[in-house]
Amino acid sequence: MTRLKLSVCAVAFALLAACTLDPHYERPAAPIPAAYPKGDAYESTTAARAAPDTGATSATSATTADTSALAADTAWRSFFRDERLQRLIEIALANNRDLRVAALNVAEYEAQYRITRAALAPTIAATGSMTRERTQGAIASSSDVSVGTTSWEIDFFGRLRSLKRQALENYLATDASRHSTQISLIATVATDYLTLLADERLLQLTEDTVKSDQSTYDVTRRVQELGNASLLDVQQAQNSLASAKASLASYRRAVAQDRNNLAAVLGAPIPDDLPPARAFDDESMFADIGAGAPSLLLTRRPDIVQAEHALKAANANIGAARAAFFPKIELTATAGASSSALSNLFKAGTGAWAFAPSVSVPIFDYGSNKASLDVAKIEKQIEVADYESAIQTAFKEVSNALTARATYVDQVQADREYVASAQNYYTLAEARYKAGTDSFLTFLDAQRTLYTAQQQLATDILSRQSNLVTLYKVLGGGWEG
Repeated sequence: MTRLKLSVCAVAFALLAACTLDPHYERPAAPIPAAYPKGDAYESTTAARAAPDTGATSATSATTADTSALAADTAWRSFFRDERLQRLIEIALANNRDLRVAALNVAEYEAQYRITRAALAPTIAATGSMTRERTQGAIASSSDVSVGTTSWEIDFFGRLRSLKRQALENYLATDASRHSTQISLIATVATDYLTLLADERLLQLTEDTVKSDQSTYDVTRRVQELGNASLLDVQQAQNSLASAKASLASYRRAVAQDRNNLAAVLGAPIPDDLPPARAFDDESMFADIGAGAPSLLLTRRPDIVQAEHALKAANANIGAARAAFFPKIELTATAGASSSALSNLFKAGTGAWAFAPSVSVPIFDYGSNKASLDVAKIEKQIEVADYESAIQTAFKEVSNALTARATYVDQVQADREYVASAQNYYTLAEARYKAGTDSFLTFLDAQRTLYTAQQQLATDILSRQSNLVTLYKVLGGGWEG
């Protein structure tokens, strides 16, 4: 019977030790639709025409059917196919200071979790002391050696376990934040690299335009000197040349600043031995990715994962606040030897022990514990709102990137048609001007139209390529290399 009672007590103690006062956690319902928006803005008409006959390119086909691998399942090396860009991302991951700080924050929170977890177990310490004093002419000595635990809180009501769970969730939230920082870093490197390529393309285009305008100005001036052109034609040619030179200076500055920005995000100088780069407008620079269902964002996007861990930490903090209303039981126990003479310290009869449990019960604290519990509940409500806001922000960002992916295909295609038309206009105007059948003003207008069309094409290609990087980022891609 005695053994049965002891067994029942042991089981009861184990059950009590396993429970906490944390509220039951349920993931809040996602405040977003079950599917991403659909409609004309999310479907490329260019892709629809190209797919049956020619087989649309990777960037184009992705806008008509979402059957590609999910972004979160696509490592960044697989998504970014440009070898030069891959090398730049490697350098950034190894040297970027923001990512280094994020990793150190993870290590710090992991250590804080281990500190909190250690409070669940008693701390054993060995102590020794010797005292020798003189009082009223008499000399007294005492020596003590003991091993034991001091102020070990027996976690009957789960306060320490709730705090341990809170520390664990904070650690996991920080780790998710590191993943988010890594994705943002990869996307920033890719975007800065694309911006550099675009400005280098615009710089080359402007240099060619300056050469063409300089040639036009020189010819017009010579023709005017021969009496076959007016001063107005010379002035118009000079205006066009001056404008092109101003643009040239602007793009030279932009390219230099782009390189500085890229070096800053890399955390190291740009190497001279980078692999060859793909063409700026190469549509195979990136792999196809699918969006999947919005619900996948809840487990794949790091900022949402971080927000949920913060919510779970707040939930555990409520359990710790609730446990503060119950008695706090602490145990102090030591065993050792005590003697008035050091030489007799470990002899028979010098043994000593102490067992001192203590209980503190909150009776009246002017509402401090109640206020602490209210604070914990309010903090949880704040975390719920932050979690829901993170989901809504993610849904918006993905939806915007999806419509941009579709419409930029049509926009770039229209730009290419515009450049082709402007090139034909320029060729025809130049021939007619040289033949004397059309005015110099028409030729100059054709030249400006072609330059503007080429600028617009380069700018829109940059926007399209950058949006593909953004789509990969907002879908939670880039966790692994």
